[in-house]
Amino acid sequence: MTTTEILLFLLAIFPGLAISYSIYRMDKYEKEPWWQLLICFALGVALVWVAFYIERFLETSAYTMTIDMPPIIMTALVAFVVVAFTEELLKFLALRFYIFPKDAFNEPMDGIVYAVLIAMGFATAENIDYVMQGGWQTGFVRVFTAVPAHGMLGVIMGYFVGRAKFDTYNRGRLLIRGLLLAIFGHGAYDFFILQEYYPELAGLALVLLFLGYWLSSKLVREHQENSPFKEP
Repeated sequence: MTTTEILLFLLAIFPGLAISYSIYRMDKYEKEPWWQLLICFALGVALVWVAFYIERFLETSAYTMTIDMPPIIMTALVAFVVVAFTEELLKFLALRFYIFPKDAFNEPMDGIVYAVLIAMGFATAENIDYVMQGGWQTGFVRVFTAVPAHGMLGVIMGYFVGRAKFDTYNRGRLLIRGLLLAIFGHGAYDFFILQEYYPELAGLALVLLFLGYWLSSKLVREHQENSPFKEP
């Protein structure tokens, strides 16, 4: 690799690693085992390749279904179904069926921590591809947009998964709510970015980022305050 390629690679992995460390620090009262964090990050990385093949198949199918429809319908299907549904469902399945049953998942905050680690593994692997192809401008833009967006969606999903772990009566509805909110947020963000018919709508993607940051901070604080490991 050339020096430029090495620097681009470091730029590509920086935001995902920084956000992973940040959410680890926010888990104030009972830190998670480092190997479980590493496994969840690695699962997120692996899911990128699964998502690639599923999305390629779904995008071809969506194009066939909407060939006679307005292009904006195709954009909406790609954003909400092909990308958002596929990626958030895969991350949810890793969270629900790998780490959710583990003894290490022993407080609601853990749902956020593990969901963000899975999301950051996914976002980091995805970001390497985008940045190595798109260069410096792509890398710097994604530091503040796409990678944090994956993290905020992880917080939202993980908040409800964390509650579901300890509320068996409402578990099903909490899990579904977390998944659906993540899909909707991801789909809306991608739709505003991908659509080319109403330029003013692109600005709404930034509005969603700010709302996502505010909501994520609120949800993290709530689980921090309600931690069973917090000293009275």
